[in-house]
Amino acid sequence: MACDTWRNKIEAYADAELSAVEMRAIADHLHGCPLCTSDLLNRVQWNRLIQTAGKRYSPSLALRQRVQKGLPSRGKPVWLWDWIPKATAACAIVALVLLLVYRSSSFQQERTFGELADLHVATLASSTPVDVVSTDRHTVKPWFQGKIPFTFNLPELGNTPFVLEGGRLSYLDQAPGVQLIFKIGNHRISVFIFQNRADWRFTASDGSSKRLTFNMQTWSETGLRYFVVGDTDPNDIRKLSELLKIASRS
Repeated sequence: MACDTWRNKIEAYADAELSAVEMRAIADHLHGCPLCTSDLLNRVQWNRLIQTAGKRYSPSLALRQRVQKGLPSRGKPVWLWDWIPKATAACAIVALVLLLVYRSSSFQQERTFGELADLHVATLASSTPVDVVSTDRHTVKPWFQGKIPFTFNLPELGNTPFVLEGGRLSYLDQAPGVQLIFKIGNHRISVFIFQNRADWRFTASDGSSKRLTFNMQTWSETGLRYFVVGDTDPNDIRKLSELLKIASRS
């Protein structure tokens, strides 16, 4: 078949392990090949199942009780040499708990970024990447009314290199949100917007990351959590993020 060469690279494309040139070439091929697109969607769904299977950790009640037992009891006179080993053990346990909490937060962040990267790839590979097709922000924003439990503002893109292509409904941890597609040159950027949640933990309230070939930036603003994902230059991600921040404050 004419597309055998492409299909052999679908797995590497889903894992973003190809060069930028090959990534763009396969993306162009996917737009006209339903068979390869179906293979990619299956691979993305399989990756998401693997990433979320049995890797979550939160400190248990039993661990908390062991920490409390390791702490020196109040009101009991203890000699210095008896107290030092207990204090050392307690500090070690507390440090272990803090490390586990940090790793749990870090894993959650990486899992979230990985899931959004998969959604970005799957969207661009779809024959209908957006539900509302328009470059007009006054058409795209009203389309979401009644479909999501919040509102948001879109930036004015005049005199910028960015073009709004449209948007679609998206879900993260079963919560409904927005996925917007912006174009800059030959690259496309996904902007995800969800209601911020107390159980979402990120190492920084406003930070950037890189997952394989994708650059990402996330921040919270007015009760919403924004994620910007794309394989374009990090400066493009930053500039679009700044436009979105200005729009959210207007």
